[in-house]
Amino acid sequence: MTHIRAALKHFWTRDSSILLGGFLLTIFLIVYIWWPLAEEYLKYVDWDGEWWRYIDWLLLGIFGFMSITIITRANLKTDLLIIFVGICGGLAIESWGTQTNLWHYYTAERPPLWIIPAWPIASLSIDRITRFLNWIIERKTTNLHSLFSAFYWITFAAFLSLMLVFVAPTFDKSYTWLAMVLCLLLILTPTNYRFAWLTFIAGSGLGYYLELWGTTRECWIYYTYQTPPLFAVLAHGMAAVAFWRAGLMLKMFWGRFGFSKPQQFTVEMEPGQESVKK
Repeated sequence: MTHIRAALKHFWTRDSSILLGGFLLTIFLIVYIWWPLAEEYLKYVDWDGEWWRYIDWLLLGIFGFMSITIITRANLKTDLLIIFVGICGGLAIESWGTQTNLWHYYTAERPPLWIIPAWPIASLSIDRITRFLNWIIERKTTNLHSLFSAFYWITFAAFLSLMLVFVAPTFDKSYTWLAMVLCLLLILTPTNYRFAWLTFIAGSGLGYYLELWGTTRECWIYYTYQTPPLFAVLAHGMAAVAFWRAGLMLKMFWGRFGFSKPQQFTVEMEPGQESVKK
């Protein structure tokens, strides 16, 4: 029992309660504001029979996992920035995808506002997963710069190639060219090979289950009708890297303007590079 309490104190902070409360409040507001959507789903449940067969256990599992990860060692001084970047980035990505018809939602909104809160929540979860993976590697290994550098270039070169194929039907859209240029700039200017690669892996891993739920439930549908397409899964990893880099840039500008910096998680840089705060 003592070990359990010690573990809880290590992972549960004062800010964990605030984040969990905000997470639950967000879910409540989404259900309340868009109640007709929830009511439509509840009509399919046979409450007098085997109701558990109608429960979306995948969705509950996803939100259960994200709930646990976002409250782990929560720190509002850094998490608020992640939430802000997640909201802005999520809105930009959803606008690009729905406006270019790469995917569309069953509500025909372009984009639907009720999906935007999922991005900062997922961003917090990815942040925790990445930091955990980075912690494990730091404990088990020493300097694997060349290995992670190879992983980085192989992974992102493959992603960029896949992106060119997937978005080809929308080459006539300015949104698509802007997204491609941004991805290219991020890929060609890495700050930390290992942390960027781990962020991509964490984002893609979580993204697979999010996309699996959304496409198989026909909440959103891609123009390829795949459930889900590989690009969509890996795009979550690329988005996670973009959000991380955006956060670093905002911290840098924040510091240059002379404001006090929030407590940050230090990411050890590769040899020859300056350290970066996370």
